[in-house]
Amino acid sequence: MLNSIDIKNIFQNINLGEKVSINGWVRTFRSNRFINLNDGSCMEDLQCVIDFEKFDKKILSEINTGSSLNIIGEVVESQGRGQSVEIVVNEIRVLGLSNPDQYPIQPKKHSFEFLRENAHLRIRTKTISSVMRIRSELSYAIHKFFNENNFYYVHTPIITGSDAEGAGEMFKVSTLDLNNVPKNENEEIDFSKDFFGKETNLTVSGQLEAESYALGLGKVYTFGPTFRAENSNTSRHLAEFWMIEPEMAFYELEDNINLAEKFIKSIIQNIYKKCKKEIMFLSERLFKEEQNLPKNERNEMSLDKRINFVINNDFIRITYNEAFEILKNSTPNKKNKFKYPISEWGIDFQSEHERFLVEKHFKSPVVVYNYPSKIKAFYMRLNDDNKTVRAMDILFPGIGEIVGGSQREERLDVLKKRIAHLNIDEKELWWYLDLRKYGSVKHSGFGLGLERLILFITGMGNIRDVIPFPRTPKNAEF
Repeated sequence: MLNSIDIKNIFQNINLGEKVSINGWVRTFRSNRFINLNDGSCMEDLQCVIDFEKFDKKILSEINTGSSLNIIGEVVESQGRGQSVEIVVNEIRVLGLSNPDQYPIQPKKHSFEFLRENAHLRIRTKTISSVMRIRSELSYAIHKFFNENNFYYVHTPIITGSDAEGAGEMFKVSTLDLNNVPKNENEEIDFSKDFFGKETNLTVSGQLEAESYALGLGKVYTFGPTFRAENSNTSRHLAEFWMIEPEMAFYELEDNINLAEKFIKSIIQNIYKKCKKEIMFLSERLFKEEQNLPKNERNEMSLDKRINFVINNDFIRITYNEAFEILKNSTPNKKNKFKYPISEWGIDFQSEHERFLVEKHFKSPVVVYNYPSKIKAFYMRLNDDNKTVRAMDILFPGIGEIVGGSQREERLDVLKKRIAHLNIDEKELWWYLDLRKYGSVKHSGFGLGLERLILFITGMGNIRDVIPFPRTPKNAEF
């Protein structure tokens, strides 16, 4: 019996005259002669040519878009344009039927909204399958980078009793009977009766737990799902997303920035080489799509150029103060072109400000550091001016902020004052404070949202199209 091989292997190792067995799903069946088959192993379809007179008409009538087939045939040089080889079919076996009147993913252009409604089948489109292959390769490249740089992979808890961001936008984890919720003497929910005996949530970050492991293993990273109960329906937000979060003992802010830049360039360069065909296809798709937009809304750089822009440019590094002055004195701000005007020091920069710095002013990726303490989290190290913290954000073209990180506050007394100032319950963080009692050292880390990075690499316009099954407000289908 002939073993089936991946279509990808046929294109990579062309052996004309070889007899092969392939499996896949029908993309198109034209003129009762040409079957375009795809098995997901690569972006390209493999054209299979049949002689209509040689095959049972009943079998051919069962072949429709979406059907799954096993085909045995001979690899030959293609007679048509667009492919190097094709298969002359000797045998066809229908593995799974597809009703042509009901199959949603027809060989035509579908809106991304329609594809989200059919997320269980959208992977069979060229665009989504290209994005997901990039996602897979990117995940591997991330693990490879950290492994080669002596990091240890740590699995931090998904269920947690602490709020790493201090924003309170967390999903509660509970087994309490919602029809008969126990109350205490103050008529508040009695979480002592709950499964964990206390209030617990889905994590917004693995950072705090990763810090504790860095202060023993030296360099660690966590890479897993995180959750944010933020009622936002923008193209940049998900309720469930994946975060890469390295934490390094003995690293100060500059070391942290250096690592982040090295990391980003390494994994993007890796993907650019590994998934060049997918990136070029997505770049062409984006170019065609943007032709329908007004000129002022189009990206100045193609997707391909944007990726090389990051790989080949040193990241510009500026303080928050410097960024604030640039934005305050910029032409868009003076002409009231910004949706959020830059006026008072201490405001949090919006995406439009971040993209101006990257795309218009510096024309380079930008690292902004030393942010006002009042807009950053409690765990960031306070600077000597008592106004700013050793935080840093990395800004990209087309995206804005893609990385957020900081040097962590290692001084117990300063950290306790910061927690008290923000009205955070010190009892909930007793173990985190312990880390500052026993051999405390300077340490740093950052977080990179996987989906944000995939948005940048693929040029997709909506974050819901770079994760297999998006979770957003009022949507937990599939």
